[in-house]
Amino acid sequence: MTDASRSYPSRPILAASVAIFRDGKVLLGERARSPGQGLFSLPGGVVELGETLEEAARREVREETGLEVEIAGFVRHNEVVYRDEAGAVHRHFVIAVFAALSREGEPRISEETLAFRWADPATLDGLPVTDRLADIVAAARAVLS
Repeated sequence: MTDASRSYPSRPILAASVAIFRDGKVLLGERARSPGQGLFSLPGGVVELGETLEEAARREVREETGLEVEIAGFVRHNEVVYRDEAGAVHRHFVIAVFAALSREGEPRISEETLAFRWADPATLDGLPVTDRLADIVAAARAVLS
């Protein structure tokens, strides 16, 4: 799916993201592109035709970070709606959020991510983050408990 086809969509777009934990920290990536450029968030992206949500989640993590993860479970869905100045829906994503563990390796920068940080899940290290990220990370952490 091209970036242009994500603007002013005729219906919501299905995506998957993953809260990846290691040694008590959660992996956050700084977004390289809009929407949310410069904000830290979870790795993820659009589900491709024929993929299950978990397959999409693992693929997106691999593409964005180079890491392999063990999906621990489904966390919840998150809806992201961006409107333009006139109030028209510019973007609308329904994101299936998963919790996962990563045991080894370090994330590598991709065209979608400027930097990575293993952050304290309770404070997110005070980083500028996407809307509701603290709540999502807390819910993901509970799935791992």
